[in-house]
Amino acid sequence: MKLLRFALLFFIPLGLAAQSGPSADRERGQVNADPLWRQALGGEVMGLPTVQAQSAVVALDGGNIRAYSTAGTPLWNYSARGRLSPFVTRSREGTSYISRTTGAFIAVNRAGRELWRRNPGGPLTGLVIAGWDGRLFVPTGKKLSCYTASGNLLWAKVFDSPISISPGLDQGGGILLALENAEVLRIDPFGETKNWKLSTMPQALLSLSPSREGAQRFMVLYKNGNIGIIGDFEEWYVPAESGKTPQAISRLPSPPIAAASRGNRAAITLDDGQVLLISDNGQILWTADSHIRILGRSGGAANSSTFDGEAAMLYDERGIYVLSKSGASGFTEDGRRLWFTTLENAAAIPAFGDDGVLYSGGRDWILYAYRLEDRSRTQSRSVYGPAPEGSYGTGRPPPSPWADYYFRFEEIELKTRLDAIARTVEAGRVGENELALTAYLMEAAGGDYGPTASVTHPPVQIQYRVQALRLLARIGSRETIPWLTNVFRKENDGVIKAAAAEAIGAIGVDPEGIAIQAFFEAASPTANLRHEQALFAIASATGALCRFSGPPLSDTGVKILNLLNSSSQPRLVQQQARRELATLRL
Repeated sequence: MKLLRFALLFFIPLGLAAQSGPSADRERGQVNADPLWRQALGGEVMGLPTVQAQSAVVALDGGNIRAYSTAGTPLWNYSARGRLSPFVTRSREGTSYISRTTGAFIAVNRAGRELWRRNPGGPLTGLVIAGWDGRLFVPTGKKLSCYTASGNLLWAKVFDSPISISPGLDQGGGILLALENAEVLRIDPFGETKNWKLSTMPQALLSLSPSREGAQRFMVLYKNGNIGIIGDFEEWYVPAESGKTPQAISRLPSPPIAAASRGNRAAITLDDGQVLLISDNGQILWTADSHIRILGRSGGAANSSTFDGEAAMLYDERGIYVLSKSGASGFTEDGRRLWFTTLENAAAIPAFGDDGVLYSGGRDWILYAYRLEDRSRTQSRSVYGPAPEGSYGTGRPPPSPWADYYFRFEEIELKTRLDAIARTVEAGRVGENELALTAYLMEAAGGDYGPTASVTHPPVQIQYRVQALRLLARIGSRETIPWLTNVFRKENDGVIKAAAAEAIGAIGVDPEGIAIQAFFEAASPTANLRHEQALFAIASATGALCRFSGPPLSDTGVKILNLLNSSSQPRLVQQQARRELATLRL
């Protein structure tokens, strides 16, 4: 697999390095501050660590992953009991996704407890990418699988050739990747695929803002320095599925080794350490020298084994950052170098967090943190990490294709269709039908809460509403949580209220904390909820949310479970509340 990694607007390529170099040289912009903190790792870092949910997680060569707070406090240590692939991805809730070399794909919550494991058909061959609604795009060899956050398979794509450029999230929320046969693929969240067969293998792929007509556009960088554009259009650049190398819109002065894009611009690091910013028409807007070029010119670390040709880039509203084992550099978007720092004895590429701290670890098995900027990213946030950049529409899908069919809720028709959907979900073949199936399940389950249609239908029997809610949970989009919470709040029937709570718990996430608040209100003595099945479901769902998503939900979750453990509650509800509390204390 190529060493150059695909980086996009909010994709942060992360890694580890070691101790900082000589004293500061402010005239040249060099900053080598003392570490904020350091912690012994107990092993050497593998691959790219990740910073999320106020903590940093690193995978070690001994088969375990360790987490530290951004203040340096050790949080937890999880052992996979076997060798790991060198890739760690974290969701906005702080769940870590890893893989053993035997192929076991594992989810570990932010408290270091294993949530589930699956077998996608082999070990990871790149980073798992978390989509806007929490779904996971998992690359393994010649295959890309899509799972829900709770581990249910939605679809899988098997390719003719191994993945060459690791998947990355594009600016439309889909996945962009390249295969070893020079084929570029754009796969949307539901598995619909568009491909461009090129005659020359690309070195890097970058997502650009869509055109005025809404067409997706991608910049292709080649090893010889040529730059091309492909996309959902039929223009002189390169027709879709043409089997041609796109005509070069510009040429770089030397081969690229790392790149990242934001909007219609791309930042690129060349193999000589030069950094440049280009527009979508190939115009070079500015060039500057990174730490790699400065050290190489001075005969420093760039001329030693510290720089091995690997680098990564980050491009966000703060500026442009170049990261390598030999150090890091920061630039404003207009090309001014803010700072650079050097690193020695690095084990891997360092991680630059949203808080302006460089997290680095070395061959001495120590993790260091360096404050390089006082600025932090200004992001829309929820009770968890940064809010997603967009929506897949699963929370408010358009009416289903059956919305105007009067007999769709007749018992025979309803049972037949729900059973067919159940088989589709069980087989992991939801794929391109996801929005239609989601809409139908909402219509069947939600009564007045589903998308409206022009035809009035007979009411749906409770047993089928429950089945629809359970199937909706298996599809498991984070975007459906507000809708499910609304059903839970407004539904008077205790069985439906219980099924809505169960569905929320099965999905496992509550990005705005609205479901856990609804559970708290329902469990309060003033609510006068006496339906045993609904109360039991609240206890189970609360425990599931707390185990998956952890703080800050767990504080309210413990209060809910203590309310349900009171003597005024039914005996079975008390028992379930105690069981859930016990799992949270482990």
